[in-house]
Amino acid sequence: MYFKHPELLYFLFLLIVPILVHLFQLRRFKKEYFTNVRFLKALTIQTRKSSTIKKWLLLGCRLLLLTFIILAFAQPYFKAKDSENRSNEMYIILDNSLSMQAKGKKGELLKRAVQELLETIPENATFSLLTNSETFWNTTKKEIQTELQNLKYSALPFQAESLLAQIKAHKSAFKKDIVIITDAIGLEKKQLQNIHKEDNTFFVIPKAEQKNNIAIDSVYIQETLENFYNLNVELSSYGDDIKPTSIAIYNNNKLIAKTIVSFDTPKKTIPFTIPKQAFHGVVNIDDNGLAYDNSYYFSISKTQKTAVLSIGEAEKSNFLSRIYTNDEFDFQNSTLTSLDYNALEKQDAIILNEIDEIPVALQTTLKTLVEKGSNLILIPSSKGSVPNLNSFLKNFGNIQYQPIENTEKRITKINFNHPLLASVFENQVSNFQYPNTKTNFGLSASFPVVLYYEDGKSFLSSKVNSVSAISVFSAPINPLNSNFQQSPLIVPTFYKMAVQNKNNGIKARIIGDSSPYLVSVALSKDAVLEVKNKEEQFIPVQKSINNKVQLNFNDYPEQAGNFDVLDQKEVVDQLSFNYNRTESQSNNSNENELADYKILDSVTTVFDQLQTERTDSQIWKWFVIFALLFLLIEMALIKFLK
Repeated sequence: MYFKHPELLYFLFLLIVPILVHLFQLRRFKKEYFTNVRFLKALTIQTRKSSTIKKWLLLGCRLLLLTFIILAFAQPYFKAKDSENRSNEMYIILDNSLSMQAKGKKGELLKRAVQELLETIPENATFSLLTNSETFWNTTKKEIQTELQNLKYSALPFQAESLLAQIKAHKSAFKKDIVIITDAIGLEKKQLQNIHKEDNTFFVIPKAEQKNNIAIDSVYIQETLENFYNLNVELSSYGDDIKPTSIAIYNNNKLIAKTIVSFDTPKKTIPFTIPKQAFHGVVNIDDNGLAYDNSYYFSISKTQKTAVLSIGEAEKSNFLSRIYTNDEFDFQNSTLTSLDYNALEKQDAIILNEIDEIPVALQTTLKTLVEKGSNLILIPSSKGSVPNLNSFLKNFGNIQYQPIENTEKRITKINFNHPLLASVFENQVSNFQYPNTKTNFGLSASFPVVLYYEDGKSFLSSKVNSVSAISVFSAPINPLNSNFQQSPLIVPTFYKMAVQNKNNGIKARIIGDSSPYLVSVALSKDAVLEVKNKEEQFIPVQKSINNKVQLNFNDYPEQAGNFDVLDQKEVVDQLSFNYNRTESQSNNSNENELADYKILDSVTTVFDQLQTERTDSQIWKWFVIFALLFLLIEMALIKFLK
């Protein structure tokens, strides 16, 4: 037991005063003489004993009365259980990711968490609040009440690691109380490594009542016909007993197609056929689970021809003219002697088709064009100079030719995971008609291999980055050296090498995707591109590359939807943004990752526990009660004890 004013305990020495008064009082018994005291003797003895008991009882009551009064004024208390952390600073991490749209017993999880915070946090308490999208340092409830009530869902998944890193970097002379409010969907233990052992960390895990959910995962073009697109819509269902749902496609708010989907398997692919025209629309489903993944926005631009230039002898380029047809490509062939260098800048893909010697001027020009976004395809000549080829390839990374080998080899393995072929084959095949080459250059490269020889060496390697693709063959592919031109692999391989990083397909990005996006437009001086729709507009990070502009969106936009890309109010491109689907599985709460931490059922419980464990138990009122009790006892003794 401790005292708030221990100096008042010195008054306990004054208790000696009533003791002295009782022991040395001046009052004495008065003697009365009687003729015969035989009958009074017993009464006298009884009166003396009763008087002595009464005095001692009164003395005890008065001593206790004064003691309890003095102790009450000294304000005794029992020290709090967790008094050492009473000065801790409060940090609240609030998960406002899209999975918090799920509904619990009292409504949406996020809105209920905000309401609890506003009801529970003391008016004058200072704390810091961090969400996926906003941060409030050293604030009070009154200062951020409006912002909390209007808090929007964040398009970014909950990343506890980055938020905890911000708290860790926030300098403080005190220990920290960290309250993390999250549904724990997608939470991993490695994200909690920034929690210090000395920090007092609490987790509040709100529970969703509705566990079932249906999500639209993706939309892609399965086949392009003369007048139509065959689309596939990928759906995922989570939970048990999923009910049939309706799915519809809209183009600029006009209904294009609609059907009903039943889920006999967790994954479903729904085919649609839509007109082959510019498309700026959305796929919607009717689902009572999470709302954010019920829509998938996508755009299809008016098809633009891809410009492809082959540099080499005309007879060796005939097979290319059959691949790059006029409906999709603007294909040209030029010999090295008649090459127009000014025309190179207009090409989306350039093929060096078995040139014996690559001039230095052409090497320099091609290096610049690749940096600006042109795709490059190199087919070596059997008469080519290895030093000349290697001098050219040094411009693009660690890839080098070895001396030519006069050994026939078969091409037997396909890298189905390479970006060039990732979406080409429905099934991975291993027993196809193997093409071969009679001579080849050894190719030592850090470039990913697309097609392998049977000895594991590279026949075709390709490095694909966010701007361009550089593809290098290790052997000539003319009919005298190889039958690769008759292989089924020739068409998809050359097709994808030419159109890589071009925006002629579905244009649907995930918010937060850091990969660049190329817009084919030549900006005037000081002009910038703006991305805009009815609800939101922003200017992305951008860089002019020849007749294109590279855009980086970072964490923009904030909301999913269809957007126009504007150059001084003129629409130059259209694209769509969607929320990341990583939190669609609402029954995948990783609460088991939090076994080493304190988990409480509500925000109110957290603050009640902190207050209970850190508030001293004041007991001076009990001493006042005891003082009054002994006062009443004293009065009763005086009145009733004769």
